[in-house]
Amino acid sequence: MGMQIPFKKLMLLHIIFIACLRLSAAELQRFEHRLKHDGSLSFLVVGDWGRRGSYNQSLVAYQMGLIGEKLEIDFVISTGDNFYEDGLTGEEDPAFLDSFTSIYTAPSLQKQWYNVLGNHDYRGDVEAQLSPVLTRKDSRWLCSRSFILDAEIAEFVFVDTTPFVDEYFEDPGDSTYDWRGVYRRKEYLSDLLKDVDGALKNSKAKWKIVVGHHTIKSAGHHGVTKELLLRLLPILEENNVDMYVNGHDHCLQHISSNGIEFLTSGGGSKAWRGDRNWWSPEELKLYYDGQGFMSVKMTRSEAVVLFYDVHGNILHKWSIPKEPLKAA
Repeated sequence: MGMQIPFKKLMLLHIIFIACLRLSAAELQRFEHRLKHDGSLSFLVVGDWGRRGSYNQSLVAYQMGLIGEKLEIDFVISTGDNFYEDGLTGEEDPAFLDSFTSIYTAPSLQKQWYNVLGNHDYRGDVEAQLSPVLTRKDSRWLCSRSFILDAEIAEFVFVDTTPFVDEYFEDPGDSTYDWRGVYRRKEYLSDLLKDVDGALKNSKAKWKIVVGHHTIKSAGHHGVTKELLLRLLPILEENNVDMYVNGHDHCLQHISSNGIEFLTSGGGSKAWRGDRNWWSPEELKLYYDGQGFMSVKMTRSEAVVLFYDVHGNILHKWSIPKEPLKAA
């Protein structure tokens, strides 16, 4: 007869096993992207786009293709609200092909897309957007709640910002949100903030960039997201983050504040003309209430950010120097 383990010891082992599972589940998944041979990195950023080509989505996509070819981009970042109005209904929803695969057809855009979820995505089947089934339909598609992208000179931390916003839980109106995976919200957010803080503290990259859907600072319709201002911004400041990149407000925007560049690229389709609030002119470098997108080209010593309108015209250019590390 085999040795019997006492009940109390079995319970202790079970608790330890569950704790280990939670710990491993909390760690952010990491992806890697290699630099070009010259040591540079180029990418496009677009947000709030998925409307089957309408509201100038197709025109924005066309210009993205042209700029993508010119810059020889390495990948594309989507800042969320990938499918309007209510996300996807499932893995077989034709909106995935109609709003993504059939729209971004330029050869230069046949690169990896790194996507975060927006609040409109949470109104549909979230698990569908996270499913590998979509990646089998279109190999460019990579979507996760939160993750890390290691691009050698730059490290990107993608953050699932929708669960931070109290309104979606307390006063959702007629909208229904898919909170599977976020039911234990307090624990989910606590773990996420620890993971983001840990990732940024451990990063050895020259550039630190955080990507989320919701604004932290914005003169647009949604304005400041107070939950992120209180909970996420202190982590960004403490860890010397260079850029926070977001969508949510349907505009193109650049706010420079306390050493962080707040870059809004939410003009992928429907824009909100004339819907803006006052912001300090010392900080607000660009506010454009039309459609468009953003590009970034980086080396170890400089990052150059450009915003483009729906015709491909450059609206704004900003260079960010990076001082070399001092020898010990």
